[in-house]
Amino acid sequence: MHSSTPSPDARTIWFPQWAEVLRQTDLPGWKRTHYHAALLQFLRFCKQTRQGATVTSARQFILERQAQRLLSEPTRVIWQEALNWFFREAGRRQRAIAEAPGRTPPDAKAARGPQLKGVPTVGAADLGQTEWERTLIRELRIRHYAWRTERTYREWARRFVAWLDARGVGWAQAADPEVKGFLSDLATRQRASASTQKQALNALVFLLREALQRSLGDFGDFTRARKVGRVPVVLTQGECHRLFGALEGVPRLMAELMYGSGLRLTELLGLRVKDVDLDRCQLIIRAGKGDKDRVTVLPESLVERLRAHRERLRGLHSQDQLQDAPGVWLPEGLERKYPLAGKAWEWQWFFPSRQLMNDPRTGLRRRHHVLDATFQHTIRQAAHRAQLDKRVTPHVLRHSFATHLLESGTDIRTVQELLGHKDVTTTQIYTHVMRKPGLGVRSPLDSLR
Repeated sequence: MHSSTPSPDARTIWFPQWAEVLRQTDLPGWKRTHYHAALLQFLRFCKQTRQGATVTSARQFILERQAQRLLSEPTRVIWQEALNWFFREAGRRQRAIAEAPGRTPPDAKAARGPQLKGVPTVGAADLGQTEWERTLIRELRIRHYAWRTERTYREWARRFVAWLDARGVGWAQAADPEVKGFLSDLATRQRASASTQKQALNALVFLLREALQRSLGDFGDFTRARKVGRVPVVLTQGECHRLFGALEGVPRLMAELMYGSGLRLTELLGLRVKDVDLDRCQLIIRAGKGDKDRVTVLPESLVERLRAHRERLRGLHSQDQLQDAPGVWLPEGLERKYPLAGKAWEWQWFFPSRQLMNDPRTGLRRRHHVLDATFQHTIRQAAHRAQLDKRVTPHVLRHSFATHLLESGTDIRTVQELLGHKDVTTTQIYTHVMRKPGLGVRSPLDSLR
């Protein structure tokens, strides 16, 4: 007769406090960082493969990573140390609970739920609540989609499933007719713009075709939102001067750099120390729109202020090192290859946040760059103080950069290259808002005497 008691290697571990316990250990900071990353990867693996956190699943996890050549030998050693620490600490706490008669773990109720034991509520461990959402998230992360794109696609998928539920259709039966109906409803009833409808189309095609592996037909006959050409808001040089005068300190430096170099907001915030070449007056934009790099001009008038700002950053970097803070976020492939590069000076954000923040993917509390919402609010408030009669956002500074260059006689192809536009027709929109559009046509009213 076989015993029903599971072997020690197959026993599931219940250790929801592991991240907090790890933070309180006496391990060196760099080792805590590696342990944290390894354990998050392991727990994600358990959830994707629908296994418990067991010694057996841990061995399988290491073997699969080795087979996929995702682990160098030093990394494999430290990841095994992390897993050994996890099971050793979990065993200690389980023994302490067993020795306290009548005591129930505070999270015992959560243990009965569908969530994998030990997974914290952070972005990396948020693998969805339903089957379709878990599949979508897995495919997005396998393809290394940006965090912002993942959130957008998940939101559109939720809206689509809610739309199906309201019509009594299950997500398992959804196909191209339902997608067409949803997109048509966006255009007709919800009055969505063409760009919004296109975003929804991309998200739903990825959900059904890539994640759920369903064959889809032609999408050419749904009701399309009317595409309207909008003229960009552009400030005059005098208005730019008033806007900058209503700012001070680092926000003013950021606004002037955005205008002086024609940057997108994400490009400005994503600048790192190594991307700002003050000697050659160049900015190197890494992984811009379309995941393309480019070089743009850096205003000579900002060089000394940028140099002083960079020296102040050295003090902040030294402070983070003394506090043994985790390094800044790096692209996944680079972080795997050079685990400690995030602490190197050249990889630090050029416009870092004042306080440490929780990384949505890993849960690590680290230095991030200035938040986009923070800078947007600062610009809106400055425009109000400057009494500008236009709707001013950070992107208006990029529009103004392009328009003022064209007005000064700069070749449109050069402007296209500096802006990083794929097609010159995108750049041509600024010819419509130049101070003297076209060939400098004069209004007939100005000819009256």
